Amino acid sequence: MRRLPRLLCSLLLVASAGATAAGSASEAEAEDAPSVIPLDQVVPAPVSVRPAGDPYTIGSRTVIRVPGRMQEARKAAEQLAGLLRPSTGFVLPVTSRDGNDGIVLRLGGDRALGPEGYRLDSSRRSVTITARKAAGLIHGIQTLRQLLPASVEKGERQPGPWRVAGGTITDSPRFAYRGAMLDVSRHFFTVGQVKRYIDQMALYKINKFHLHLSDDQGWRIAIDSWPRLATYGGSTQVGGGPGGFYTKDDYREIVRYAADRQVEIVPEIDMPGHTNAALASYAELNCDGVAPPLYTGTEVGFSSLCAPRAVTYDFVDDVVRELAAMTPGRYLHIGGDEAHSTSHEDYAAFMDRAQAAVAKYGKTVIGWHQLTGAKPAKGAVAQYWGTTGTEREVVDAARAGTKLILSPANRIYLDMKYTKDTPLGLSWAGYVEVRQSYDWDPGAYIKDAPPSAILGVEGPLWSETLSTSDHIEFMAFPRLAGVAELGWSQADALDWESYRTRLAAQGPRWSALGIDYYRSPQVPWPAE
Repeated sequence: MRRLPRLLCSLLLVASAGATAAGSASEAEAEDAPSVIPLDQVVPAPVSVRPAGDPYTIGSRTVIRVPGRMQEARKAAEQLAGLLRPSTGFVLPVTSRDGNDGIVLRLGGDRALGPEGYRLDSSRRSVTITARKAAGLIHGIQTLRQLLPASVEKGERQPGPWRVAGGTITDSPRFAYRGAMLDVSRHFFTVGQVKRYIDQMALYKINKFHLHLSDDQGWRIAIDSWPRLATYGGSTQVGGGPGGFYTKDDYREIVRYAADRQVEIVPEIDMPGHTNAALASYAELNCDGVAPPLYTGTEVGFSSLCAPRAVTYDFVDDVVRELAAMTPGRYLHIGGDEAHSTSHEDYAAFMDRAQAAVAKYGKTVIGWHQLTGAKPAKGAVAQYWGTTGTEREVVDAARAGTKLILSPANRIYLDMKYTKDTPLGLSWAGYVEVRQSYDWDPGAYIKDAPPSAILGVEGPLWSETLSTSDHIEFMAFPRLAGVAELGWSQADALDWESYRTRLAAQGPRWSALGIDYYRSPQVPWPAE
């Protein structure tokens, strides 16, 4: 593997930016355009990069080829065409005819690529993306996007030229689970807002989207057997706004949209604490039989389902059954954090039965790492959100076979303020600037836990202070890109100095996508 010197990469990026501004749409002028984005300047960092030969130029005669009439590859090709047509102005027809020119998407190839890996080969005549599975094709397409000028992301025709550096990228992820979480309970976000965030995370090969669907402030998913959960429990939010909830059709649309981008939805119903919205909706879920009022504040730890009551487990079974039936993915998250109003005995008994319900309906349970203080079921996953990596119960569970998702709050909680002056977010876990968020190794974070226990990473975004898409994007970017690299790239590629240069080049792309990102002084952003 050979990487271009860092200074040369920076100069090439500047030259490429100039080409974007001054280039012509004509293919003749494209031949004389300045150099292109180097293959090793993408995020996440690829496994192997081998620059070689002339670049490929996307032009008016370019076709997107899908040899073999494979339906999954065809869907990926249509996505690629949909991304490129508005800005390039080219027709970019998708065809099943074989050929050695154009953009080729091919399923098959080296088994070593695994289910999500891909190989991108670029030459003067063609760009070919090869993968064993559709996920790899989609990830390869995201890399191809980053190898084109940032203006390719715009929704109207741009001048170009559209050139892809020559050579080969061979790539596959370090971790199977690379996630982002959005809290839609404290503030409700519409289907359209959720889709927008899915598009943004998919660009960086994030493959799991954790939806926090219930909390004290709001219940956000329709459950037919307990309808007041959504209609009443979902009727408000932090600060007293109107709230909202997803119908089952809404939820299925989110699942479908995410799946087309190779993102799996991981739904969460937080239990036995963080349940005031449910308790307010149904009096029988309370030990005293009295429903509390709806809650619009931000305190935690005061609510609990009534562990001794039989109706509680009817409720759990119904909710898990209906949610599992709508969720084709593998995982179902049952929360389990900050259950301060539940005794340890009741907590352990409740989590045993909640985990059993998840297994009954064919899903793998995820719980926040407090689950390790009870008895994790066989195959259960614990999501770590602490700040030290030293909790004995977590280490012991990992050694006993429980897999871990790492979300250390002082590293990748995306709702933590960047600095004391950040207008949004919280700071209970400290200030989390971009380097703080990126500069750690998930494989070595939990002291004394076997590296094989680490399933992956996830960047949670809690919404106490967030109520718009602009808020989401300002807090997520640029840190979400770092979460993606921590999950995808190999340990020896995690280098802050290299990353900050590659990250800086994403700024114009985010601007083209309308993302109002935090311009951290730690990153050498180019002038736009």
